[in-house]
Amino acid sequence: MSVTQFAPAAMPDTDAQKRAVDRVAEAAHRLNDAVQRAIAAGYSVELVRTSRHHDGTGNWGDQIVPTVRPNGTR
Repeated sequence: MSVTQFAPAAMPDTDAQKRAVDRVAEAAHRLNDAVQRAIAAGYSVELVRTSRHHDGTGNWGDQIVPTVRPNGTR
């Protein structure tokens, strides 16, 4: 029987910008799933912008917090 040599698999060459976009897309998908689950459990969910983050070179992004309340409350 021959001995098999294991080596790390080559990872795709993904640059930092693509990783950042992928990270935001994955987080948004998970957030949307969590919102749907909360609604199914009887809650209302509102995402509220709390601030806008700037990097000083023209790039910006909204930051949010969820407001969650049980069904029937105002």
